[in-house]
Amino acid sequence: MSTANLAVTYQDVAAAAKRLEGIARKTPVLTSGQADKQANATVFFKCENFQRVGAFKFRGAYNAISSLSEEQKQQGVVAFSSGNHAQGIALAARMLGVHATIVMPSNAPAMKLAATREYGAEVILYDREREDREVIAARLSSERGCATIPAYDHPDVIAGQGTAAKELFDEVGPLDYLFVCTGGGGLLSGCGIAAAHLSPGCIVIGVEPEAGNDAQRSLRSGEIVHIDVPDTIADGAQTQHIGKLVLPILQAYVKDIITVSDDQLRTQMRFFAERMKIVVEPAGCLAAAAVMHRAFEFDGAKVGVIVSGGNVDMESFGRNIALAKAFS
Repeated sequence: MSTANLAVTYQDVAAAAKRLEGIARKTPVLTSGQADKQANATVFFKCENFQRVGAFKFRGAYNAISSLSEEQKQQGVVAFSSGNHAQGIALAARMLGVHATIVMPSNAPAMKLAATREYGAEVILYDREREDREVIAARLSSERGCATIPAYDHPDVIAGQGTAAKELFDEVGPLDYLFVCTGGGGLLSGCGIAAAHLSPGCIVIGVEPEAGNDAQRSLRSGEIVHIDVPDTIADGAQTQHIGKLVLPILQAYVKDIITVSDDQLRTQMRFFAERMKIVVEPAGCLAAAAVMHRAFEFDGAKVGVIVSGGNVDMESFGRNIALAKAFS
C-alpha cells in the first residue's frame, strides 16, 4: 500500500523524539530468561509503565500540546480518555502552562481519576453506557474555543507514541517482530511507522482484548468497525473504534492484529509481578500476553514487546493476581 498520503511520516516521529528529549523518560528495556524460555524467542520488553504518568500516553500528549501555537495554548485543550491519555494531557498541559479539560467516564479507575485531578486538569465525568464522550468534548471545544486532542486519532499524538518504538530500535537494533498493545491504534500506528524506517524487515503485530476486537475487524475488513463498549479488564483498551487517520497507517505498516483473553492478561500480570518485579496494568499486558502464550509462530526470533502502562489500583491488581494462573 502507498504511504504517500498518510497523515504521519517517520520524519514526524523523529521530530517528536527531539521535542520529547529531556522531557519524556527514556524507559528501560527489560529482558527475562524465563520469558525467553516460555516464548522460545529472545524477547525485549520496552517498559512504558516507567514513563511519566505511568504510560506511553505522555509522549503523544506532550508532543501534541507543545506543537500548538501560542494562541491555541492560551485557549486551552480538551481531551477524552478513560485514564492514561487523561493523565498524559493533564501533566503535559501543566508543564506547558496550558489549561486542560478532560472528559472521563464516571467508572474510570479511581487512581486514574485522582491522578488526572492532581496534575491540575479539570475533569468532567460522563456515563460511558449512555453518553458519547466525543460529542461532549466537541461541545466543550466549541463553547470554549479550545483545541481537542483525541487519544489516538491525531497526527502529533501518533508521532509522539511512535517514539517508544524508536527508542527500542535505537537500543536493541533490528527486530524480527514487534508486538504492540492496541486500543484506538495510535501507539500501534506510530510504532509501525518507526519499525518500517528503523527495522524494515520487522513484522508488526497489534494485540487487543478478545472482547473488543474492533481494530482487528477494521484492519481485516478495510473499513472502520464500531462496537459496543467491550467487557474486559483491560480498561485502557475499551475503545469502540479506531480512528480515520489510524486505519490507513495500519494498512500500510501492520501485518495483523490478534487478540488475547482476560485470563491470559491476568496470567501475564502475575508473571510480570513474580518474575520481573514490575506492576503492569491489564491493557499494558496485551502484547506480552500474546508473545508469552505463543499466539504467533516466532521460534528463535528476536521479538520486541511494548509494555504500554502500569496504572492499576492495588485492589483491582490484587483481585486479578488472585485469579491468575501460572504459565504451564
